[in-house]
Amino acid sequence: MHYSIKTTNKLSANIKLPASKSISNRALVLHALAKGSSLPQNLSDCDDTDVMIRALDGLPPHIDIKAAGTAMRFLTALLSVTPGTRLITGTERMRQRPIRLLVDALRTLGADIVYAENEGFPPLRITGKTLQSNPITLAGNVSSQYISALLMIGATLPNGLQLKLTGDIISRPYINLTLKLMHDFGAKAAWHSPDTIVVEAGGYQDTSYYIESDWSAASYWYQMMALCPDSESRIELQGLFANSYQGDSRGAQIFEKLGVATTYNGNNVLLTKTNCRVERLDEDMVDIPDLAQTFVVTCCMLGIPFRFTGLQSLKIKETDRIEALKAELAKLGYLIKDEQNSILSWDGERCTPCEHPIIATYEDHRMAMAFAPISLVQGEITIAHPEVVSKSYPSFWEHLRQAGFIITENESAC
Repeated sequence: MHYSIKTTNKLSANIKLPASKSISNRALVLHALAKGSSLPQNLSDCDDTDVMIRALDGLPPHIDIKAAGTAMRFLTALLSVTPGTRLITGTERMRQRPIRLLVDALRTLGADIVYAENEGFPPLRITGKTLQSNPITLAGNVSSQYISALLMIGATLPNGLQLKLTGDIISRPYINLTLKLMHDFGAKAAWHSPDTIVVEAGGYQDTSYYIESDWSAASYWYQMMALCPDSESRIELQGLFANSYQGDSRGAQIFEKLGVATTYNGNNVLLTKTNCRVERLDEDMVDIPDLAQTFVVTCCMLGIPFRFTGLQSLKIKETDRIEALKAELAKLGYLIKDEQNSILSWDGERCTPCEHPIIATYEDHRMAMAFAPISLVQGEITIAHPEVVSKSYPSFWEHLRQAGFIITENESAC
């Protein structure tokens, strides 16, 4: 299935964004560890959170988390401290995503985890038990989800957990997000030094919790505002906190450099256009890797050269996002470069675009959502497998229609 997307030149919308997937998934794990009675409120309706809810409902012996990488990592740790033996698996792509670093760290604590197929990859057979409180050392440049998974179970260990991170610590805001939620659920955990986190023993408290809207979902509306040619366009986004726990809220500051103004009104945000844009955008995105696709595509469409560093985690996301961006932007006539598997840049280089490009999405929700707004510049764009947005933002296409986009379905192939 493909979607053909067209739009008028002016945007006007009031959008109820999905709840934060990052906060929802952490809150669900902490709720389970606290043996809470009532689920957190305003949970995300995305696929990732849905599989978490299903898995945690009775913790069946066979758990299929589909393509939800966060669920795979968080549940691997959770199941290690939960009595019983369970097999956790996922899609073919999920079974190709490495998990050895997390498994090795959990085994250091005494976890009973067996690779059911290929060494270093899911599926995993996990027998939960009481773990020990041995100190753990991890490289700071691994996925923050490995770190968060360990931190969250740390409060349940007999003597807590000491976690040391070596080298560059990427995605620090996601780690801090986890620490803040752990605190909200009654645990004591904090940075003991610039590279070491200490989690005290004591477990969690059953807590009533409300989830704020998702700042990464908001980024696509910022992108639309940046690309929209009409200076009178206005978009209001509901449920965003000015003092958000989410690191992706930094996206608002960067989009200000691309001509988008943010006005806070309670827990709502109003987006309007300004006449101020930078001539070049250089940013370290180590703490906001999920926004990389949005900014890469936006800058190309605006003709603004860029250099984005800190993107090493993009190689191990739903797809290799660095290669995916290079391939799909080349279809549109833009030659972006990568360096050291962690840097993307563009200095204005162009190539001959495809006559009728169809954007491949690589089973990656963020590829679909980052490329859809370019219809504001190109007039029309075709997105393959648009259903992938259900992973984080199921109502994305419905919301685009509300904002004035014209979306038609077709079965044609590139």
